Parts: sequence; structure tokens; C-alpha cells
Amino acid sequence: MRGTPSRRRVLAGAAAGGTLAATGAAAEDPVWSAEYWAEKGPVRLSLYRKRLGAPRAGETTRPVLFLVHGSSNSARSSFDLTVPGKGEYSLMNVFARLGYDVWTMDHENYGRSSRTGSNSAIASGAADLAAAAPVVARETGAARFHFAGESSGALRAAVFAAREPARVDRLVLSAFTYTGKDSPTLAERAKRLPEWRAQATRLRDRAMIRSIFTRDAPGTSDMAVAEALADAELVFGDRIPTGTYLDMTANLPVVRPEDVTSPVLLIRGEHDGIASLADLQDFFGRLPNGDRQFVTLSHAAHALQYGMNRHQYWHAVHAFLSLPPAVAA
Repeated sequence: MRGTPSRRRVLAGAAAGGTLAATGAAAEDPVWSAEYWAEKGPVRLSLYRKRLGAPRAGETTRPVLFLVHGSSNSARSSFDLTVPGKGEYSLMNVFARLGYDVWTMDHENYGRSSRTGSNSAIASGAADLAAAAPVVARETGAARFHFAGESSGALRAAVFAAREPARVDRLVLSAFTYTGKDSPTLAERAKRLPEWRAQATRLRDRAMIRSIFTRDAPGTSDMAVAEALADAELVFGDRIPTGTYLDMTANLPVVRPEDVTSPVLLIRGEHDGIASLADLQDFFGRLPNGDRQFVTLSHAAHALQYGMNRHQYWHAVHAFLSLPPAVAA
């Protein structure tokens, strides 16, 4: 489907930290945004885009970064959150100022996208990405994009990369899990496996959103962020799909590392209970591309983009995405 922009606006860039200052990007540079739609059969998917300045005819194609959200929150609250008085929390703003053409999308049954009877499992999310890719390619002129997914969004992105390697440039898997072995978070969720099997949706209220910030290592995030996130998400209701929880407790692994041929950054917080270090090292060791990095960030938990040390996450991701090409031996 041709995704038509439904709205465009120019946003004033908020001041950012030293990581951005080092790039020479001025904090006052205008961040332009637009909304688009893609179709997956009868399902309409809401896409959102940010970059410095509106597109101009004949300009050089910028590197495209597609951000893939996780199980409990939609795209804008995950990657374009405003937390009054607390500094920059919009990953989209950060990477737009670094020179990327940044995109994200509400998966089926999240945010502004269509509501259906589906439980929106990992495979469904990968199909959402396949539906969005032609829209992004048409609007940017890029044939390949960087993808960065967090939590179940990392699983969605990895499955898509295995299915459509020609679309994927570099791949960032944040808060990823492979087999789920020795994961305290997934062991706790598995206690409710009959519920995930029986229902297409689950409760996601303010208390559940707060638990994202306290379940691993309280203090690694400012709880004001949890409140801002809840305010942004609960406008869409207090129920979200169970599919990713079902996959992560009963159906792992959902992707074979041998099938992911793109360069990969595997990045996690040291206190993240979604996967054991050994499980991630096993996945990392099986990746076929020698262009790969494994990064652990200290004083960080599951949701790296919401953490007190999110600037380290920005730095590691940008360093990986902007790595100069290797000279073949």
C-alpha cells in the first residue's frame, strides 16, 4: 500500500547531552516529523518518522533507522517519550540529530494501529515490518535499513532479518532473549502461561508499567519516566496482546542465530532478567557474520532507552551503526 502522510509538523529540538554535542548537531536544529500508514491485508499500521528538516528533492539518502517496540508499550511512548523536566528521552530525536532518518511503527493491536482478534505474536510483528518496509523505501529512497528492536521488538526484528536479509543493513538487538534458559523474568511469566494461551489480550495498567522499572534493579531509571510512560500509553486502554508473552514463555527460540546474516549488535543492561548472560553468549557465538558486537551496560536494567544511563546506550548504538566498512583481508 502507498502510505500517505496524514500529518506533518516541525518540532523544535530539545537540548540534549554531551553525546550529541560531540557530533556538532545543534540542539536548536528543527526535527521534522510525519505520519504514514501501511497495510497488512485489512490491518492498517501506523508509522511515524523523524529527521532533521523536511525531505527535499535530489538530496542524498540518509541512513534509515527503524525502531521496533516491545510487548507492553506502543511505538511513540517507547521511542519518542517526553518526560517534563527530566531531559531527553526521545530516541527518535537523538538519532534524528545524529543524521538518521528515523522510523517506528505501532504493531497490530498497539497504539494507533488496527484492533483485531489476533494476539499479535512475534511472527505477526515480523509480518508488520514486511508491510512497512515498502513504505519506508518509497519515502526515503533507501533499499536497506538499520533495525533496532528492544525486548520482544528485538525478536520481531531478528525474525524479519532472517526472513528478509536484503532489507536489513545493521541490526541492534536490545534486551534480547534466545532460548529463555535461566531467565528469572520469563520463569515468573510462565506461571501465567494458561492465561496467555487462553486470552488474546492481557491487563497492562499503571501498576504493570511501573513494574517494568522496578522488577530488575530499582534506581536504574527515574520513576518519573514510568509515570510519563503510563500517561502516554493508557490513552490506548489498559489491555494489550498476549502473543509475545506466549512466545517468550512457551515457544522460544523463535529465531535461529545461523539465519541472521546481517551485522549484529547484541546489547543488554547488566541487571536485565529477561535473559541469562550464558544464553545470550550462546546466541552471539552462533551468529554467522564476523561483524558483530556484544555490549553490556553497567548500572542498567531491561529498558535501556528509559534508563538513567541511556546516553551510554545512544553512544553504543550510534558507534555500531556508523562503523566504517572493513577492508577485506
